Amino acid sequence: TPPPPTTIARVLFLGTPDVAAASLRTLVDESKNENSCYELVGVVTQPPKRRKRRGKVVPSPVGLVAEELDIPVLCPEKAKDPAFLEELENDIRPDLCITAAYGQYLPKRFLAIPKFGTLNIHPSLLPRWRGASPVQRSLQAGDNPVGVSVLFTVSKMDAGPIVKQEVRTINDEKDTATTLLPSLFTIGTSCLLDVIPDVVAGRINMENAMVQDEDNVVNADMIGSEEGELFLSEDSARVCHNKVRGFSMWPGTFLYCIVGEDDDGEEGNTPVKMKVIESRVLDERVEQPTDEIELGSEKGDGLRVVCGDGSVLELLRVQPVTRKEMDAKSFINGLRGARLRWTTVKQD
Repeated sequence: TPPPPTTIARVLFLGTPDVAAASLRTLVDESKNENSCYELVGVVTQPPKRRKRRGKVVPSPVGLVAEELDIPVLCPEKAKDPAFLEELENDIRPDLCITAAYGQYLPKRFLAIPKFGTLNIHPSLLPRWRGASPVQRSLQAGDNPVGVSVLFTVSKMDAGPIVKQEVRTINDEKDTATTLLPSLFTIGTSCLLDVIPDVVAGRINMENAMVQDEDNVVNADMIGSEEGELFLSEDSARVCHNKVRGFSMWPGTFLYCIVGEDDDGEEGNTPVKMKVIESRVLDERVEQPTDEIELGSEKGDGLRVVCGDGSVLELLRVQPVTRKEMDAKSFINGLRGARLRWTTVKQD
């Protein structure tokens, strides 16, 4: 075993959600090894949020873990807050900063503080999917493989030189943002631990890390809630399924259905919104596209939705408006034989 390093680097961790809290735990555990070259001297996270119902103020997942592990926590409203930056410069004095889904822009004054720079875990194969929603956008686009990058932070978002990347092949049918995001952060944290010794020894720095190819940049724009609608008349089953996978955490996906028909057989019922929780693409095509939604004939089959191009999307789990999530059979049983069709609602 190598001898313990002569100087221990002071590391400041910045993060907010559950995936970042898991990274923080791993980094703290590893710092306790006798040969560790770093120690965690502080945590920065988004300010606590007030819960809607009881009005209780709850720290972020990273804040909770930091409190549990007895690490000093800073929660500036903005990372450019002068009092916060002064505390970093004069009291905490980090040698290296690590960010994992922190959620705030870091100003130049912040980036100038740590002598070894700031490393960021970003869950995509940069320069593809720079921005706020890399996992969601990569799944929506049907990317496979996907991956994670550890890079130096610069003023421009996700544009710094890359220190390490790891590629992962995923399951095109089953992997969703809900399963993939934590998995990529786990891999990214492992990559980070691999490179920290070289970074704090000065062997890896901004000058010799891999510069990103600006010609291959794809932006992972923030997702709007209105993007959740499935446009069955325009998009294929695969496009719709990839949207279900990519938007599983937020905003979710939905379609509009018409249940039953008027007594005289005329269409006239109000369309109702139905969330799609889980789907799959069937390996078949229908020559005459239809808006009828029917339950498959085999046990465990879902609701068969024929898209405009004849491809078939199967809805395995759904959530009708004001109801709980359920499997397709439970949903159909609740209709008591009423006809079910998909429709498109014109937005004003």
